[in-house]
Amino acid sequence: MIPLHQKIMNDDEKGKRFLELIDDQNNIQWEIVAKLTSLISSEWKSEEVKNKLESLVENHSEITKELNSLDDKGSIL
Repeated sequence: MIPLHQKIMNDDEKGKRFLELIDDQNNIQWEIVAKLTSLISSEWKSEEVKNKLESLVENHSEITKELNSLDDKGSIL
């Protein structure tokens, strides 16, 4: 199966995927802020929160890469 971001997409599909990714990215950003707040409250001692934060940052990076790959013509969708 070809991943969604690797198949040839028309402009409507790209626009829809772009909006989905922006929504996902926004949700992850809020989760990152919440985890940072929690980590600060724990005086940076919670390994569980640190690990979750690391995972969220990785997910955010992957979404950003996919967003950039959608813009193959150097324009904003």
